[in-house]
Amino acid sequence: MAAPAASEIRRASAGDAATVAQLLQDFNSEYEDFTPGVPVLTERLGELLAAEEITVLLAEAERPLGFALLRLRPSLWAKAEDAYLEELYVVPAKRGEGIGGALLDSHQPRRRPRRPVDALLRDRPLEARASGGRGASTPGPTL
Repeated sequence: MAAPAASEIRRASAGDAATVAQLLQDFNSEYEDFTPGVPVLTERLGELLAAEEITVLLAEAERPLGFALLRLRPSLWAKAEDAYLEELYVVPAKRGEGIGGALLDSHQPRRRPRRPVDALLRDRPLEARASGGRGASTPGPTL
C-alpha cells in the first residue's frame, strides 16, 4: 500500500529530532501515556538518530503526518534482521489514508546489506496498535 501522492516518506536524521519529538508527544498524550516532554524527547531522539541506534521514518506533506520508529537487531532464527517496531503513529486527521501501511512498507535497513527483515511490535498486535488498542506481542509483517 502506498502513501497518498501528496505525502513523502523519508528517513529522519538527527536534525528531525524536534519534529519526531512533537509527534511522539502528541501520540502519547492522545492515549494518555507518560511523556517526559518535547525538550527531553528532542535531546534523546537527536542522540539516538545521530548514533544510528534507531531508524525513524517520517511521512510528510506540507507538515508531518506520522512516523514509524524501529530498532534493528540480528535475528536469532535466520540470517536476517528483525525490525522491532517501537512506535507507529499517524496524526488523527490523516488516519485511514494508508500512511501507516506506507511507513511500514518503506523500511529498508541502512547499516547492513539488504536482507529480509521481520517486524515485531513492542507490546501489541499491528492491528490493535494502529487503532489505538493494546495487546500482546505478535510477529508483524515481513518488511
